[in-house]
Amino acid sequence: MHLARVLRAQPGQVFDVVANGFLHRAEIFSADEHEVVFTLHEELEADAALPVHLVMAVFKFDHMEWGIEKATELGAARITPVIARRTEKHLAQAAAKRVERWRRIVREAAQQSRRSDVPEVNDPVVLKAALGMVSAERKLLLAETEQENSLRAALETEVATVALAIGPEGGWTADEMVMFAENGWKNVTLGPRILRAETAAIAGLAVCAAML
Repeated sequence: MHLARVLRAQPGQVFDVVANGFLHRAEIFSADEHEVVFTLHEELEADAALPVHLVMAVFKFDHMEWGIEKATELGAARITPVIARRTEKHLAQAAAKRVERWRRIVREAAQQSRRSDVPEVNDPVVLKAALGMVSAERKLLLAETEQENSLRAALETEVATVALAIGPEGGWTADEMVMFAENGWKNVTLGPRILRAETAAIAGLAVCAAML
């Protein structure tokens, strides 16, 4: 175990741990290289998840996994991987086999970031199906073609829930952009720079965290 073997856990040390969906202050009762036993003390207040549904096109798995981990740390409530038109064929074919790994990543990231909940990670779906799964009050599409409407401005008026869509490498196709528009999504920008997909996800969620 990392706690025992690497951090050299000793009886009497105090940590914050998540148990049964709640954050607790806990004291180590006993520890060896195979098991660490805690005594749970007072329940601590944990920040609620951001009311943000992240719709993320599938891209290179190592970059995507890093983005999913950071999205969890930043508080995303739900993540839907999307097979987009510009998702590379081999990634699209392998995505379904990666979803359990993604769910394990969010569980570990939730624990590391002291979240008492774990984001839902949906099975990868095509865009049309993904759009049908979104029920957020405000639906925002990060678009490279957008020059004026900023994500920050779109969140200045009070809103209960938000969906944020991040495209694949190369961006969404024209017909996908039309599909978003027909389903009530508004194009927004993070600024003049072209960001990698995982960077856009992190920056977008950071803005949401600040505004919400």
